[in-house]
Amino acid sequence: MVLTAVEIAQAVRSGELDPVQVTQDALDRIAAADGVIGAFRRVRAEEALAEAKGLAQRPDLAELPLAGVPVAVKDVTAVAGEYAGWGSRAGAREPFGEDGVIAARLRAAGAVIVGLTRVPELCVWPMSDTPDGVARNPWEPSYTSGGSSGGSAAAVAAGLVPIAHGTDGLGSIRLPAAMCGLVGLKPGRGVVREPGEEGWFGMSAHGPLATTVADAALLMAVLAEQPELAAVEAPGELRIAMSTQVPLTRAPLPKEFVAAVDRAGELLGEVGHAVSAATPRYGAAAVGGIIVRWFAGPAAQAKDFDDKLLQPRTRAHVRLGRFLIRAGRVREATRDNWLARAEEFFSAYDVLITPTLATLPPRAHRWHTRHWLANTVPSLRVGGFTGLWNLAGYPGLSVPIGSHPAGLPTSVQLIAAPGGEAKLLSLAAQLEAANPWPRTR
Repeated sequence: MVLTAVEIAQAVRSGELDPVQVTQDALDRIAAADGVIGAFRRVRAEEALAEAKGLAQRPDLAELPLAGVPVAVKDVTAVAGEYAGWGSRAGAREPFGEDGVIAARLRAAGAVIVGLTRVPELCVWPMSDTPDGVARNPWEPSYTSGGSSGGSAAAVAAGLVPIAHGTDGLGSIRLPAAMCGLVGLKPGRGVVREPGEEGWFGMSAHGPLATTVADAALLMAVLAEQPELAAVEAPGELRIAMSTQVPLTRAPLPKEFVAAVDRAGELLGEVGHAVSAATPRYGAAAVGGIIVRWFAGPAAQAKDFDDKLLQPRTRAHVRLGRFLIRAGRVREATRDNWLARAEEFFSAYDVLITPTLATLPPRAHRWHTRHWLANTVPSLRVGGFTGLWNLAGYPGLSVPIGSHPAGLPTSVQLIAAPGGEAKLLSLAAQLEAANPWPRTR
């Protein structure tokens, strides 16, 4: 069993583990398994070993929260000496001269960046494939590991690294976490942000993917520069709402997804929380608002990309997004109206539990070779529960809760009002203690 990030860091700080050997072990696992899993766009073997050697000489090694922990970083952020590919052949290939905020915080905390993980082009789709490979679900490789942080989720679920960085614009951390049986946390708006970044019109956020709540909390604490988040404490009695109604469509759910919500409610009721059934007033306007931003966000990102080299599915998506931007369809009033409804709901409840996924994951295919509509339909269907909370700017967390006969994990999504990251981690820890899940495949 691969050690957790907490275990590795403790052992490196105490001198029981050598960070160079820890890094080499991770690279060996990647070499052995990633040919099947397809988690990485780029493995930084030589660079990571050099970083680990330098880390071993740091005078503050015994104080670093991520001392010697191998970390995978989603291929969308600045890492010195690397370029951010965004899953595309249409972007720039000039390496960054210095780390961005995410990589800098990871390195300052003692982490070793072993590679950059696969994403779909411009992070549009909930399945992470590129012309160079397909990120597959370690639990059942015929299914996708999700998207857009699918490579990061696959790397963690396969035990290649204990933790990974992701971003979430409409569910891109929570969806892969649910598909791969991980803890995935999307923090609230503004909790982790790179200077000048306003990804997907303010909906995108950086966050952790991990196999345990403690590891997710530790990485979240580093990314947010909030050390107190690493200390997961039991919450007081909370008012918890459960809902299995798919926003707007009210589409039928797999019975295992309904059972996962029921089970989570039962477990949390047993530890003293007040649990009842209730559903927010979602509304068509809010759902329309996130769909508009799903088109418009990648269109804004694509301004620095060569349209002729974009994949056909992405080119069609971007074209529609540009039209919606010119037409003034990205409206702050849409967010404000939905936010009022969300605030109304959370005046009566502390936490909402829903399924994370609205359908089983798509199969693992070369989706980038298929036309736009073939990608759009499964994308809209699977992510029905997640995107609205990006629009609201509320934190959301996916946590494993059971299994499906297809061989995949089942998960639930926990939502809280702004500032509720610690609350969500505390509840997830209670679920983990009452209902432990297998950590890796």
